[in-house]
Amino acid sequence: ALALARMTGCRAHERCTGPQIRKMFQMRRGIYDGTERISLVSSFMASLLIGGYACIDQTDGAGMNLMDIETRQLRQDALEATAPDLDVKIGKLAPAHAIAGTLAPYFVQRFQFTSNCLVVQWSGDNPNSLAGLTLSNPGDLAISLGTSDTVFGVTDVPEPSLDGNILPNPVDPSTYMVMLCYKNGSLTREGTIFSAFYCAVALANLCTSLSDIRDRYAEKSWDVFNNLLEQTDPLNGGKLGFYYKEHEILPPLPVGFHRYIVDTLTSGPLAETKERQKDEFDPPSEVRALIEGQFMSMRGHAERCGLPVPPKRIIATGGASSNQAILKTLASVFGCPVYTVQRPDSASLGAALRAAHGWLCKKQGEFVPISRVYSGGSDRTSLSMKLAVPFGGCEGDDELLNKYTLLVEKRLEIEQKLVERFGRVK
Repeated sequence: ALALARMTGCRAHERCTGPQIRKMFQMRRGIYDGTERISLVSSFMASLLIGGYACIDQTDGAGMNLMDIETRQLRQDALEATAPDLDVKIGKLAPAHAIAGTLAPYFVQRFQFTSNCLVVQWSGDNPNSLAGLTLSNPGDLAISLGTSDTVFGVTDVPEPSLDGNILPNPVDPSTYMVMLCYKNGSLTREGTIFSAFYCAVALANLCTSLSDIRDRYAEKSWDVFNNLLEQTDPLNGGKLGFYYKEHEILPPLPVGFHRYIVDTLTSGPLAETKERQKDEFDPPSEVRALIEGQFMSMRGHAERCGLPVPPKRIIATGGASSNQAILKTLASVFGCPVYTVQRPDSASLGAALRAAHGWLCKKQGEFVPISRVYSGGSDRTSLSMKLAVPFGGCEGDDELLNKYTLLVEKRLEIEQKLVERFGRVK
């Protein structure tokens, strides 16, 4: 698995195109043999627009388990191990900023486009989101806090591992995009809110059912959540929580809840830092363990994949990015300022920016930075960002960051023990 990740940028996943093609070849050979062209959804849509076969772009193509992450071309050994004649069926790969072709005559005649209208290579939603959030330089990091959580950033020194996916940067061919995916996001946070309510009420000896609490406090649940979070200090007294309402992707663990207390946070050897397992925490500690734990996991795995820590900045998106208490914790764990964006649909915005970028590169006859597309005007457009939480200007920020570094290392150590006990051994 690790060897494949180092060659292609990600470990083998059932959902990846390569394994799916292999399955089709083995189970439905006649259909495979009769297939002339294999496209991704992105390249298929581009093909419809140009009236011919469009190349798969290198960024979306990196998710197939078939592309060499260094050369950005299909690996012959991977193709041969998957199915015969696969290189012919897939075709060549192209940079994301390249031109797929001109718009097909059908669209020109039906919708009165100009006959020389260019179609830029299509890509996936995550690469487009990276473009829409204007992440282009190493040290940029975006975190989407939604139903599931996604981390993606830019690095010029990728370190392929079993933790996440490495893809070519769709807006800069000299760097790479790192992506980490977490299945347990906002639904787990919301579930913990109700658990915290239940514990708090039980401790107060109030005889009210969980459903009654939910009905009574639904409109104010995030206010109570924030109050509980703010009742505890950063680092949570060494309390660490692992909360999985659904089978998690990163780390690969089944449904379950695991709680530990780390005895000391000194700068001594990690092996001397002992942990004790607990059945539950008090409500404020439970809430902070959930929030800090997810962010510490993100930081640890991002660093393993080659993303710089601390990053230059974090751009937070998704529903939970409007929560100031959560963003404050995010800034403390990563040790950098956190920004929020003015609009939620970063993928569609990024697709539009990439189209303009491809047109500009074609006009110039060479690759040009995507920042040329919006240079000097981003503050007055949907690309503008708001500084939500600063970092580094307060006394004790650096010391806090160093302590989080130790706690992140300890969390990853405990996480690996959990994987070896309950999950898929890495």
